[in-house]
Amino acid sequence: MSRELLAIIDQIGREKGIETGTIITAVESALVSAAKKKYGADHNVQVELNRHTGEIEAVTIKTIVDEVMNAQTEISLEEAREYDESAEVGDEIGALLEMEDFGRIAAQTAKQVIFQRVREAEWESVHREYSVRIGEVISGMILGQERRNYIVELGKTEALLPISQQIPRENYRRGDRIRAYLLEVKPSSRGPQIILSRARPEFVSKLFEMEVPEISEGVIEIKGVVREPGDRTKIAVVSHDTSVDPVGACVGVRGSRVQSVVRELRGEKIDIVTWTEDPRTYIGEALSPAVVDKVGINELERTALVVVSEQQLSLAIGKKGQNVRLASKLTGWRVDIINQMEYETERANERENEIAEALSREHEAHQAEEAAEALLHAEDQEAEGNVLNLPGVGAKMAALLAEHGFDTIVKLSEVEEKSLADLPGLGSKTAEKLVSSAKAYVLSLSEEAEEV
Repeated sequence: MSRELLAIIDQIGREKGIETGTIITAVESALVSAAKKKYGADHNVQVELNRHTGEIEAVTIKTIVDEVMNAQTEISLEEAREYDESAEVGDEIGALLEMEDFGRIAAQTAKQVIFQRVREAEWESVHREYSVRIGEVISGMILGQERRNYIVELGKTEALLPISQQIPRENYRRGDRIRAYLLEVKPSSRGPQIILSRARPEFVSKLFEMEVPEISEGVIEIKGVVREPGDRTKIAVVSHDTSVDPVGACVGVRGSRVQSVVRELRGEKIDIVTWTEDPRTYIGEALSPAVVDKVGINELERTALVVVSEQQLSLAIGKKGQNVRLASKLTGWRVDIINQMEYETERANERENEIAEALSREHEAHQAEEAAEALLHAEDQEAEGNVLNLPGVGAKMAALLAEHGFDTIVKLSEVEEKSLADLPGLGSKTAEKLVSSAKAYVLSLSEEAEEV
């Protein structure tokens, strides 16, 4: 039986991926629990399983004392010397326990402890194995479906493919083989839970890395991947070797490499574009398969205006805006698209606005010039005297004089009386009086100037 026990332990270790020593420790711990179940929890029991013969030795350890207070953990010196004549107070002495005496309940307890310890060791082994494989693509077989989440067998354990990580419209049956991206390993009360994903952009990156040797070798680098699972993926690549075309290498001969990835993704469209540091060029590439005419950018706001022909407009935008949306995510720029006609109309409107602004500025300048001239003229009038300052000159007469060029007293003093008398509504006497008053006014101004 002892040899058979070792064989069973060895078999369990191989099947569960657990070290033999871990299982033996679990068995020893289980037998200790069984002994305490039989003889009492206070007993100091030690169990050892021989790694070579499979023999199990169980002993209960008691301390030698003069007066026994607890029979389960202590033994008198007289009783101890019946087993060992050299025994002394304070020593410890062990007594063998018969395994056959454990009983059915104790044996059941040992069985439960062994199962629990083996299960915990198995969980630890699974967690250790798969936690270091996070980020890899692994293969498995569909076992079934639970609440629209697929259960995937990975060999020694099972994994979960949640509905949130599935490609839309993708269905599997029991026994189907699948590949998926190992997303995370989460602890739970039922052991480590391995979460898979087929919807993450990293899944596409790993598939290309498996199909394109230049990527795994570091010659080609994947700069970015954006994806709407089941519909379209955009992947930007760059080559660190000028002799290697990054897009051509990813596509492969007659599209063999990219088609392998497309088949794995159940026909999902894949746009492979060249990454570049020039944002204008990169944005134009990201809108593939559309061909763009012009790209304008606002670096401060990280926005871009892309001009395409009328024939390319729907292709550039994509179904429900998908193409431009993915291009924006890939480049990190907010992209707006207009056709050539809209661009020309917008440019014409801009030119009209510029011309209108120029005319407005010119008109404002002209108005300012006229205002300056009017101010100078007003200053000149003030210096030469206002005709309203002459006695007998009212607003009506001042308007008549100004209409015929006599808007200042100085001008009025220089005119001949006869010419002034010919004006309508004026007579010779009025003309004579006006000229005389004007000359007197001018004379008074001259005298004041001489005094100063």
